[in-house]
Amino acid sequence: MNTDQKILQNKELSHSPVRKNVIKEIKRHIPIYLLMAIPLLYYIIFKYIPIWNSQIAFKDFMALDGVLGSKWVGFENFKTFFGSFYFWELLRNTIFYSFGKLLVGVPTAIMLAIMIYETNHPKFGKLVQTLSYLPHFLSWVIVYGILLVLLAPGDGIINDLIKFLGGKPIDFLTNKKTFPAIVILSDAWKEMGWSAIIFIAALMAIDPSLFEAAAVEGVSAWQRVWYITLPSIKPVIIMVVILKLGTILDAGFNQIFMLYSVPVYSVADIIDTWVYRQGLLEFKFGLATAVGLFKGAIGMTMVLLSNYMVKRLSDSSVI
Repeated sequence: MNTDQKILQNKELSHSPVRKNVIKEIKRHIPIYLLMAIPLLYYIIFKYIPIWNSQIAFKDFMALDGVLGSKWVGFENFKTFFGSFYFWELLRNTIFYSFGKLLVGVPTAIMLAIMIYETNHPKFGKLVQTLSYLPHFLSWVIVYGILLVLLAPGDGIINDLIKFLGGKPIDFLTNKKTFPAIVILSDAWKEMGWSAIIFIAALMAIDPSLFEAAAVEGVSAWQRVWYITLPSIKPVIIMVVILKLGTILDAGFNQIFMLYSVPVYSVADIIDTWVYRQGLLEFKFGLATAVGLFKGAIGMTMVLLSNYMVKRLSDSSVI
């Protein structure tokens, strides 16, 4: 046996136990791999395969011709969107609602989480937590019905109170001045409890000895929250904000679609509702896909930019 053969044999002998250990570990964790297969298949089917079809953004897509058979038109769909009479209005409304929901939703979720965490009655805190995240599971159809009961100009509860006090009823859902506030506040009410869960989890991870030391020093409840609680969950807050900035052009299609009407189009119409009318009702699938790519590019840019800025200003970041 020559030298090369001996070296090869020694390598095979040295690697065989490693292979056996790897195979053994794989067999031992088969149930975990099976659980992983479900979300992996989901992302492959609904996320990665559609990336191939996103090329219709650059084509005059015809269903009968298919993705590959449709005529290539380059950036015409993008030019159509950017040159639309409603482009700047759509962009303004979308960014307004997205930032409005971010600025209202995140602080309210943090405050709710802190109040639940700081309560001296654990059972009451659990009750509040359960009641607060239940609206998340309601569809916007049901929420719209609740808003009608509250805000209807004829027999809505709030308008009945206004009339009882001598005022004139207000049609909140068709009034351009009140509609944006209704959208932002109703979203905050619906999602506040659900969003608070991640902050409650972060609060549970705080070292109790910090609070014990603060109590010895005679720190008040507000000082404890300001100097211990908030700094301790700062990384989680930053992560949540950065991830939300990635969907800054997703202003909530389901909500807007259920609540808006012709009288408030100028302040309610967002990119997604416009895409719905253009893409699904008028069968301009190439245009709808082009807008989707535009939103994805803006979202990725916002995530990278905000992550870079946060990393420069502090030690916390997502990437």
